[in-house]
Parts: sequence; structure tokens; C-alpha cells
Amino acid sequence: MAEAVAALVGSFTDSAGARPRAEREFHAPAAGDEDLLVGVLDEVIFRMETADELPLTTEVADDGAGGLLVCWRTTATGEVELIGAVPKAVSLHELRFGGDGAGWTCAVTLDV
Repeated sequence: MAEAVAALVGSFTDSAGARPRAEREFHAPAAGDEDLLVGVLDEVIFRMETADELPLTTEVADDGAGGLLVCWRTTATGEVELIGAVPKAVSLHELRFGGDGAGWTCAVTLDV
């Protein structure tokens, strides 16, 4: 999950030199793995659009009830260089997320 957040942010920003300015938490309620992934990625996009912040680091923990507690160290969007199309949403088309015996993999399509 944390790597998916890093990939999302890295797909349209260059955060080299950006410094964390705040710590934020997000609780993703109990859901299936794919729904949890979409919920976390949608929250990143939502916070970028409404709070002008992007995560530089992400830590994810099981909340013990089927959901996730996500902790971000964030920076203002103005502190990063935009290098690609800014996503507006996570598409459910061909979404994949799950374990394959050797680790976890995911595939996500972003709407821009």
C-alpha cells in the first residue's frame, strides 16, 4: 500500500528536495484489499486538491478490524515540481491488488 502511494505521487511529481511539513493520519474502514487500495489512493488525490498537500512518506498499519491506519509525512504541493499529468481519480477498470505468493502486486489506472 505504501509503495502504491509512492508510485502515485511519483507518477506526476519530482519531490527531490521537498521537506515534510506535517504529519497526517487517515483511517480506511474495513473493506476488501482492492477497495482499501482505492480508498487510500483517492484520499491522496482528495488531500492534494482540497488541502494542498502530498505525502512524502507513508506508513500503513492494520487497524485490527479489517481496515487500515495510514500515516503520512506531507509537504505542500507547491514544494514539489509537477512533471506529469495530475490525477483526478482512481479508475476501477482493470484494477488488481493482491498477494501472489512472492509478495503483493497492484495495477491501477489513474484518470487525469
